[in-house]
Amino acid sequence: MKFLCATVRSVSPCRPRRRAAWPCLVLAVLLALATEWAAAAETETVNGRPVVRIAYTQFPPIEYQDQHGQAAGSIIELTRKVAREAGYEPRFELLPVSRIYLYLKNGTIDLWPGLTNIPELEGQVLESWASPLTVQLSAWFEQGTPAPAQLGDLRGRTLIVIGGYTYGGLLQWLVENQQVRVTEAPNHRSAMDMLKRGRGDYVLDYREPVREILSAEPARGLQEVRIRERDAAWLYSLASPRAAILREAFDDAFLRLVQKGEIPPNRVAGPGYSIPGFPPAYR
Repeated sequence: MKFLCATVRSVSPCRPRRRAAWPCLVLAVLLALATEWAAAAETETVNGRPVVRIAYTQFPPIEYQDQHGQAAGSIIELTRKVAREAGYEPRFELLPVSRIYLYLKNGTIDLWPGLTNIPELEGQVLESWASPLTVQLSAWFEQGTPAPAQLGDLRGRTLIVIGGYTYGGLLQWLVENQQVRVTEAPNHRSAMDMLKRGRGDYVLDYREPVREILSAEPARGLQEVRIRERDAAWLYSLASPRAAILREAFDDAFLRLVQKGEIPPNRVAGPGYSIPGFPPAYR
């Protein structure tokens, strides 16, 4: 019996260490599989061109999924053309914005045609030098609601926002500094429906998707005030070892297409319009 007790006492201290090794082993296996998957994706080719993984979201008419389940929209067509000019084959994947941020951080996707200066992606992406277009953020409201002349006029109001959107960090600033109330809509159309039903004072949304909705379903009395202009760019995941290579290849291809007259000229990116009272840190 003494021998048995001694044996148990000598073995038991090792058991916690043995169990603790399992999470490390599982993590190592998952990391190895992820690395192997990423390497396979980077070497995959279609028609002799390496595949590049590109995210997009529902932001019509700039980027969206059409009735055939295919990526479509003005910046999608431009991205497709630039990718092939650069010698790559684009593979598009429809994702919500929050998932795009995650996949850019971990390298599951190579790039996203999105907007510049996103605080959550700082240090996680390379932005293209080329800026194909600008996007306007607006406040939409019903007749009878006062038009905001400065950002402070939103103080104490209820904003309807699109779920997953941070508006370049502006939303958090509004909540903390202007004490706005926020209610989320799952998409652009739902946001406009919520405004019509009096669920909020203003919809904070980008002009292009809202105008796309209004072109099919005009809303009498709906008004718009410009809040901010933002630059579009291609955002390359720094978790991918070919981020810098892709950026240079795409920028060079973009300039070649401009010189050929096949796409509009590059625009000069920089601080655009912002409503009075807009915080400088988010311009």
